Amino acid sequence: MSDNGAPTKTISDFEAKLAEADKNVASFERDDKTLIRRARAFLRGNPTAIPALVLIISVAIFGIIAPRFLGAGALSVVLQQVTVTGIVAIAQTLVILTAGIDLSVGAILVVSSLIMGNLGVNLGWPPALAIMVGMFFGGVMGWINGVLVAYVKLPPFIVTLGTLSVFTALKLWYSHSESIRNVDIEAKAPSLLWFGEAIRFGGFKITYGSLSLIVLAALIWYVLAHTAWGRHVHAIGDDPDAAMLSGIKSKATLVSVYTVAGVICGFAAWVAIGRVGSVNPVSFDTVNLASITAVVIGGTSLFGGRGSIIGSVLGAMIVGVFNTGLSLAGVDDYWQMFAAGNLVIIAVALDQWLRRASQ
Repeated sequence: MSDNGAPTKTISDFEAKLAEADKNVASFERDDKTLIRRARAFLRGNPTAIPALVLIISVAIFGIIAPRFLGAGALSVVLQQVTVTGIVAIAQTLVILTAGIDLSVGAILVVSSLIMGNLGVNLGWPPALAIMVGMFFGGVMGWINGVLVAYVKLPPFIVTLGTLSVFTALKLWYSHSESIRNVDIEAKAPSLLWFGEAIRFGGFKITYGSLSLIVLAALIWYVLAHTAWGRHVHAIGDDPDAAMLSGIKSKATLVSVYTVAGVICGFAAWVAIGRVGSVNPVSFDTVNLASITAVVIGGTSLFGGRGSIIGSVLGAMIVGVFNTGLSLAGVDDYWQMFAAGNLVIIAVALDQWLRRASQ
């Protein structure tokens, strides 16, 4: 007891030591300031950065290996070669953004071109009407894929693998395995060849088909980036359950994506007729894999939700640059395929690395 009668407060040894304890607050922040993590965050937020850089480096390297590559003629050829693949890659990008895939895009293109050619040349329909009908049936074939994926709930790979065979059989039946010659198209429906015409700037030549690729890429980029439909497409690919809970009509959006992709393939059919100057039921058989290759190299994730239309176009150009550059350097065709395959593997590995950055 103290002298004034107040109780004495006993301080334990533990409490006495509290005054000597470290007052610093524990921190659990991750060290995200390393160069690698910054680079990974930047690349994840800018999926077109890698294909743009690869394209620039590829052009520079092939310009050194084969000086003719930097000539206006060679660059014109590259742009013409990738026009049809680039347009189909835009359609493929829309589907892959939803975590799907479309193996039937090439067959849709050919069937649409056969319809345009048959109606405009063999049956004498007005070319504009023949083109619209061809694009319409391209949309119908895409709609069939979308309904089977969204409402029947079949895997996109299986659905489009099956419709690839169905549409391939239909194109052979419809065409009787016969081509429509250039001279017949020029005589009866020259409008079908319009996208093959070109504008010349000195030694450089750019076709209307190549210009259409640029315009279409800009249009679809704007739609994806600045419309509700575009945001819904990304949301479905990123997390379909969360998209559904947020009120997005996932099934209707999926069907619309496949339908729009079909219409774009129908448009690519018109461009393809101008590119090759004829209609052939066995042409563009490799555009299915070529479009997927362009999309993957362009930075679009096969798991959906992340990608870029511009990146897919750049991916198509990268493949075109490699093929043309290696040809001018005297490299055999099988090494060109070897290079394209390695590009795909590297692109997928990079996508996995970027995905782990967000987990």
